[in-house]
Amino acid sequence: MDPDRPYFFCGIGGSGMLPLALILREQGVEVAGSDRALDQGRTGAKFDYLRARGIALFPQDGSGVTDPRQVVVASAAVEDTVPDIRAARALGAAIVTRAGLLAELFNAAPMSIGVAGTSGKSTTTGMIGWVLKAVGRDPTVMNGAVMTNFVSSDAPFASALVGQSGIFVSEVDESDGSIALYAPRIAVVNNISLDHKSMEELRTLFRDFTAKAETAVLNLDNAETAALVRTARHAITYSIGGSIAGADADLVARDVEPAPDGIAFEAGGVKIRLQVPGRHNIANALAALAAAHAAGVPLADAAAALESFKGVRRRMEVVGKANGITVIDDFAHNPDKIAASLSTLHDFPGRLLVMFQPHGFSPLAKMRAEFIDCFVRYLSPGDVLVMPEPVYFGGTTTRSVTSEDIAAGIRAAGREALALADRDACGKALLERARPGDRIVVMGARDDTLTTFAGELLKALV
Repeated sequence: MDPDRPYFFCGIGGSGMLPLALILREQGVEVAGSDRALDQGRTGAKFDYLRARGIALFPQDGSGVTDPRQVVVASAAVEDTVPDIRAARALGAAIVTRAGLLAELFNAAPMSIGVAGTSGKSTTTGMIGWVLKAVGRDPTVMNGAVMTNFVSSDAPFASALVGQSGIFVSEVDESDGSIALYAPRIAVVNNISLDHKSMEELRTLFRDFTAKAETAVLNLDNAETAALVRTARHAITYSIGGSIAGADADLVARDVEPAPDGIAFEAGGVKIRLQVPGRHNIANALAALAAAHAAGVPLADAAAALESFKGVRRRMEVVGKANGITVIDDFAHNPDKIAASLSTLHDFPGRLLVMFQPHGFSPLAKMRAEFIDCFVRYLSPGDVLVMPEPVYFGGTTTRSVTSEDIAAGIRAAGREALALADRDACGKALLERARPGDRIVVMGARDDTLTTFAGELLKALV
């Protein structure tokens, strides 16, 4: 990164772009950007926040790219046909990827902690960041989700934290292969399962990622992750217990006590009570404890800090309750995440009325069978699933598999599932069915307006 050059983020509102832009701005770099959502009038509060941080915003029409000294940062969703990219090429301005810029900052840090895995990255990153902050280690944190502990009136979209200690904690992504760019001191892998790439590709990416690290933190309850122990230079392993492989883990969770608003367990001789529910969050917590230990934080201190961790936004976040009906906003978008959320919710009474908005046509086609199997296994009799078509904000895509294909497969197995024309129709169907004791769950990713939609459902219940 060249701090003396201005940076322009094309797609600045994206979950991976916004925190990176904030980190550069906090370091004194001149930052500007554009976003398709801004042009479409969506999620205005987020863009007001960026302006308040001194970041200039422009329409995504090329008008913000006027200086050949600018470094244009493009997210994975930005195509070469976007006017900002065309303007940059015409000027001869440098174009870098979001992942490339992040990797440059990450790899330059004296202590880099990379958090990877198909599921749980954002929560684990937030946990590690909060532990390090709470014990006075002053980390820089780059997250794909808003970390509730760091939210304030001045920072309502706190998905980044800038510290001065030289510790850089970052979520890293395997979906576009960019995980290969990172060289972590400490590599965390929660789990590996089919998502955006084939299992063969994923095995190679995660093996190379962990082999670079001085210490790899690995989950023995996931067979693919456990296999990485063989190629890691040094591994700290963890397990929730109960599995043959997990019995030999360095950190094992025992005496699990679930509750509607959290979960408690014992690990390493320390009792821990989390404010976030679900067994999957025990796995996230064990990963955070192990990573903090690798960074020199005593287990007891890390455990004490975790007890005040409040979670990250849109991870089974309770929006509110009206007339005995609870509305929950959730980021779950792949089969593993959906399974974890539904399993946690079914630990406690109440029918589930789920709206799942797929985050793209391509993932729907790639994981068609897995989506169907997941909902068939984790929806209980009486639960209802409604699905609009996948979110689409422009660009090229094929539509070989639709929401109806998924819903039909689920219905064939005896569960109630509907594919409806749009999100409004889904909302109407949920509200018509809702009765006291039910929980309405809004699921999906890559669309900030889902949170707004969940809030509108709550208002309609009053």
